[in-house]
Amino acid sequence: MHLATYLGLLQTSLRTLAGAFREVASGHGDEPDVRRTCEVLASRIDGQAEKLAPVVDRYGEHREAEPERLHAAEFEQTRTGGVGLLRDLQDLYALSSFTDITWTVVGQAAQGLRDQELIDVVNACEQDTARQLAWLKTRIKQGAPQALIAARD
Repeated sequence: MHLATYLGLLQTSLRTLAGAFREVASGHGDEPDVRRTCEVLASRIDGQAEKLAPVVDRYGEHREAEPERLHAAEFEQTRTGGVGLLRDLQDLYALSSFTDITWTVVGQAAQGLRDQELIDVVNACEQDTARQLAWLKTRIKQGAPQALIAARD
């Protein structure tokens, strides 16, 4: 069974994503909405990892490095200015999308196994991830005109 591989991928993805949200919060502290929302989302992602832990204990996990490599490629450090914020949010969106599709794959396995505990975890966490993606998309849309047209960073 390869579920352990995807559980490891998901655990790594969650840790990487929470860390990335914290980096963006810290790096863009001059944007209060970004700082506070990123901190809240990082905390919620920590909660997802906690919910997943009993399932990982049951099925095991094989650690995968893809999300960490994605993070390393995207977040050497946060960028500055309006365009920098836009790029950092876009990188968060890419990491969140990776996490989202990984939840989907794990959810399909949960249904195949008829594992109600895992199905419940996936359903709750997929909703959280959808909210992350929605906030990121909205914030990117909000910041894009100013950063790309009006500002001169």
